[in-house]
Amino acid sequence: MVFTELNVKQFNSNQKMKETTKILHSIPVDELTGAISTPIYQTSTFVQEAPGVNKGFDYARSNNPTRKVLEDLIATLENGKKGYAFASGLAAIDAVVKLLKSGDEIVAVDDIYGGAFRMFTHIYQKFGIHVTYVDTTDVINVVNAITSNTKLIWLESPTNPTLKISDIVEISKVAKANQILLCVDNTFASPASQKPIDLGADIVIHSATKYLAGHSDIIAGLVVTATEELGEKIKFIQNASGAILGPFDSWLAIRGIETLPLRVKQHSENAQKIAAFLLTHDIVKNVYYPGLPTHKNHHIAKNQQKYFGGVVTFDLKIDNKELATLIVSNTKYFKLAESLGGLKSLICLPCEMTHKSIPSDIRYQSGITDSLIRLSVGLEDPEDLIEDLLTAINYSISTLVKTN
Repeated sequence: MVFTELNVKQFNSNQKMKETTKILHSIPVDELTGAISTPIYQTSTFVQEAPGVNKGFDYARSNNPTRKVLEDLIATLENGKKGYAFASGLAAIDAVVKLLKSGDEIVAVDDIYGGAFRMFTHIYQKFGIHVTYVDTTDVINVVNAITSNTKLIWLESPTNPTLKISDIVEISKVAKANQILLCVDNTFASPASQKPIDLGADIVIHSATKYLAGHSDIIAGLVVTATEELGEKIKFIQNASGAILGPFDSWLAIRGIETLPLRVKQHSENAQKIAAFLLTHDIVKNVYYPGLPTHKNHHIAKNQQKYFGGVVTFDLKIDNKELATLIVSNTKYFKLAESLGGLKSLICLPCEMTHKSIPSDIRYQSGITDSLIRLSVGLEDPEDLIEDLLTAINYSISTLVKTN
């Protein structure tokens, strides 16, 4: 076939852009210089032609060209209308909660990120915002928790750390029927795997520190809104509160997003193999991974997500913190650290690290036992990672036996 100009136009118009292509070509070439990599506009202010007359930028807290590229990019990837970049994932959460007023209530997933629990409980509760925590894997629990004051439903799917899966479509129907905003923390899945706005969410948030940036080198948060109107409210809060992401970190996030689909695919493939291995070990009680057919709501994850993600969590038949501590302290390739989503594999003990701020009785109710171990499976060869875990588990068992 000879590709005349007309044929090329017809070919392009009929071709649905694939996700990797969409990501790469949603990052604009710099109009000023033609730079294919987004420039880092490291400036605090912008010269104006006259008072109030500018090129869309006046002060870097309000807007920055590098940050705007990131904000437009995440809005595009999440199929939202507006995107906003914050100094951390918690700053992004804070901006969303500031949409509420005293007397409003939140229905939140019980297996919630420890930082979000700390913020809800110790900061916003004293301002009169009440939070009810429920197991959102069953939609009826959400329905039963709603009151006339409920203004926001807060989901993580998958959750941190037990990877609970909630039916976003069904919960969004409940939210809309009651005129309640639905916010979904999409950090664990990322837009390469799941698009909550397409499933009915009003707001999507990310700790861009994790899979989006992907290299364990920045702290960042993102908010995406389904409507322009909601976006303007978040924009006002962002500018008024000032917790914005700087230009260099914005550039790093853009750089990371360029390889997002490739990384998420490999993280997920490796994690599936790790989960399968853990199922075979005698000391392991439960393996939490949405890619396992035995995982609760696996069928929902299969419909909502393209990939099952790079986090695997497991606990021990002997709920012994000492044994779990030995295991997480004696791996070679899995580095003992908080956070997740980077190239290198990480391991942590949530009860003493990411979720230490949550009272033990509440932790246990949501499945976070003293022996629960969370893995962020990286891009190393999965055989090396399996050998690393096996060696650490066997060594820890023998050490505990000798000391007791």
